[in-house]
Amino acid sequence: MIESPDPARGSSLASLGDRARFLATARFQPVDRAYLLAPWTWDATLTRWRGEGLPADAHLVDYFDTDDEQGVPLTMQGPYGPHLHPPLKREVLSRNWEFTIVRDEEGNVVKLFQDDPQQSMPQWIEYPMHDRNDWQHVIKPRLDASIPGRRPEGDAWRAYVASTQNHDKALGVWCGSFYGWPRSFMGVERISTMLYDDPGLIHEMCEHIADFAIAAITPILEDITLDFAFIWEDMAGKSGPLCSPAMYRRFMLPPLKRVADVLHQHGVDIIIVDSDGNNDVLVPLWLEAGITGLRPFEIAAGCDPVAMRRRYGRDLIIQGGIDKRALVGFREDIDREVLSKVPWLCLQGGFFPQVDHLVPPDVSLANYTYYAQLLRRVVEEPDRYLHEARRLGYWTD
Repeated sequence: MIESPDPARGSSLASLGDRARFLATARFQPVDRAYLLAPWTWDATLTRWRGEGLPADAHLVDYFDTDDEQGVPLTMQGPYGPHLHPPLKREVLSRNWEFTIVRDEEGNVVKLFQDDPQQSMPQWIEYPMHDRNDWQHVIKPRLDASIPGRRPEGDAWRAYVASTQNHDKALGVWCGSFYGWPRSFMGVERISTMLYDDPGLIHEMCEHIADFAIAAITPILEDITLDFAFIWEDMAGKSGPLCSPAMYRRFMLPPLKRVADVLHQHGVDIIIVDSDGNNDVLVPLWLEAGITGLRPFEIAAGCDPVAMRRRYGRDLIIQGGIDKRALVGFREDIDREVLSKVPWLCLQGGFFPQVDHLVPPDVSLANYTYYAQLLRRVVEEPDRYLHEARRLGYWTD
């Protein structure tokens, strides 16, 4: 177990607020410590932790002493794909002792297991889009930024804008998806064949998503100074992306670049792609489009944040990269996982340490607390802990 440092030691830099720390970390600038992203857990994990002593009303940011960012109240991104507006009617199609089958607000038919529907993703049975007719009459009309309801309006919006004038937390916005959303509409198999069978429709969908995203975010960018933006793709597995880089370049890269250009024109220079799995071969394309970062660097998918920092230097912001599986084991496992990458990456800059996806319910509150406390100490004194990592054999130059 790693001992706590001498409390008299600490950073020579003045302590920064959340927003200043976020920006300095992302821009590879001197910083009192790397920005700590808020805890990221499944609901079932919180249920377990409350049974182990986490107060029912605990705010995780305060409880685990992390930083915190905020999102602009723009309804764009759902949990597993786009947020269609107005939503489709949710209806229960069948139910038994084991599971419920539902047609949800996005038009998916999914199976929800009764024992704990929050513990894992639903099982998809049917997707809302089968052909061009579904795109024209079901999906496309619900990706229209002119329809009221996606963000506050009138006095409510003016009050929100006023509240951001002196905000002390990093402020960001979701900006759509160019593979992830079409895949959510059709499923992996159908989009994979339609890339060849109906390329015109894929082009139309991606360009419309760009038009929609630009129309949705431009009024916000004109009223508010944003610090960062997210693009959601979720387009890879352990063996790599679900479409080739050539296909991504052909269909998704140009509309993505249009959205990134609008963000850059309004001073947003921190644009992060959120995509699970191993996306290594897509990183050059994202950088070409104006993307500046990636998360969550899943270790089980073969991602290596240290190797990516060595390869891309200051061109790529890294968020995540801490193997959630290590948090299930002993404290020595947590020590090894954290010290084998976090001290060095913090010293390079542009690194936001976080688990590489939602913390699963097999992680105890005691283990996560130990991890959170260790991480806080490491980001405050990365030099000291890099030395400790060398001593323990967890890091070699």
